[in-house]
Amino acid sequence: MCKLEDSNEKIEVKEGNWVTRMKFLGEVRVGNTKFFTASHAKLKLWILRAITTLLLWTCIIQLVALGEVWGPNLLKSWPSCSNPPDARTEANVSFPSRKVQLPPKRVYKNNGYLLVSCNGGLNQMRAAICDMVAIARHLNVTLIVPELDKTSFWADPSNFQDIFDVDHFISSLRDEVRILKELPPGLKRKVELGMFYELPPISWSNISYYHQQILPLLKRHKVVRLNRTDARLANNDLPFEIQKLRCRVNFHSLRFTARIEEMGRKLVRILRQNGPFLVLHLRYEMDMLSFSGCTRGCSNEEVDELTRMRHANPWWKEKAIDSELKRREGLCPLTPEEAALVLTALGIDHNVQIYIAAGEIYSQERRLRPLAAAFRNLVIKEKLLEPSELQFFQNHSSQMAALDYLISLESDIFVPTYDGNMAKVVEGHRRHLGFKKTILLDRKVLVDLIDQYENGSLSWDEFSSTIKEVHANRTGCPTSRVVISAKPKVEDYFYSNPQECL
Repeated sequence: MCKLEDSNEKIEVKEGNWVTRMKFLGEVRVGNTKFFTASHAKLKLWILRAITTLLLWTCIIQLVALGEVWGPNLLKSWPSCSNPPDARTEANVSFPSRKVQLPPKRVYKNNGYLLVSCNGGLNQMRAAICDMVAIARHLNVTLIVPELDKTSFWADPSNFQDIFDVDHFISSLRDEVRILKELPPGLKRKVELGMFYELPPISWSNISYYHQQILPLLKRHKVVRLNRTDARLANNDLPFEIQKLRCRVNFHSLRFTARIEEMGRKLVRILRQNGPFLVLHLRYEMDMLSFSGCTRGCSNEEVDELTRMRHANPWWKEKAIDSELKRREGLCPLTPEEAALVLTALGIDHNVQIYIAAGEIYSQERRLRPLAAAFRNLVIKEKLLEPSELQFFQNHSSQMAALDYLISLESDIFVPTYDGNMAKVVEGHRRHLGFKKTILLDRKVLVDLIDQYENGSLSWDEFSSTIKEVHANRTGCPTSRVVISAKPKVEDYFYSNPQECL
């Protein structure tokens, strides 16, 4: 007799002389024979699913662990699908950023807040920012991100963060000085009400001037604003740590925005594809000619226009200028025609690319004709890029100057035709990069030689050999900075030869 009940009930099986009672768990035993039910099959399926799930979770855990090691290099460089790529994202795809270990914050008693208003063009402001960081560090004050000039001839509306990577600027200097993007709310309201002290510091001053004159003002007024900050710190006779800090700010902390950096790299790639290139910083723009009074080769109408502009600018103190006298003293930028003669005399290959790093050349079409005839591969950024690519930078002269700065650093040869701020700062930066070749023209000697050649007193061979001889040792090689204590404007500029940092 076999009596079967539900799977969880007892069953009784009688056969012969024995009776078996058991708890039914999916099978029925009758004698020595097993009978499997549907419940047993379901149990095996659930066990299989449990084992599979366990294996999957084990694999996932292993992959997560591997992702911590391989993820940054293997996965994170892929572009994100969630946001459309902007200039910064595209830059990160081509040039992946690395996580930088930030230096520890410097802890010090804050003596006040320093506002800085820079004046001039990009490189004039760049040097001023470096000076002001060093001053803030040694006065133990909090520096507010500097304001940039918007009222000069260029009228560029760009703010600091439009040109420089402001977050990198702040974080990279946190072990030296506390830098804030704006004043704390309470002090900001006081400044808006005019409750602060403002002055232009004395130019070419030693750090002792700031400790003795500016620091007491900071302690008394809590907020001091320094305006017209160009050339306000001496070239020489400064503590070694100040000179090193000026270099650190200039070469490492003042990094251009990702958009500017990426466009600069693109321009350099385009130039490199066509071979070596020379950057000619042709400072023959309207503002320079008006400021300097240098009008050689200009028409009478152009001379009048430049003179009116000089008299209308209140910051330019020199009004009546003898153009020819100034040229003979070597105080004028070379004209495009003179630059063509000099480059040819120096033996520059006529097929090499000549990149013009400058704003709009005054009377450009007429004045560039001789230079373009001598060097057929004359290029400007407007010829290398589509108009749409430069559209963002148009009407932002400082951002356009930043592109020229980056290209000048990367060029095979850099030749400035005037020793202005860009020429000096680029010269010093190229020294920092390994003394890259920079031909420093001796304009006083050159204009005399050019006049002799043009009036027939010198043959071409004599003219060329003399120019090569004069400039044999003027190529940006290591040299000591010239110190003239009584004449800081005449001595070598710190940023053109920061020898303490080289």
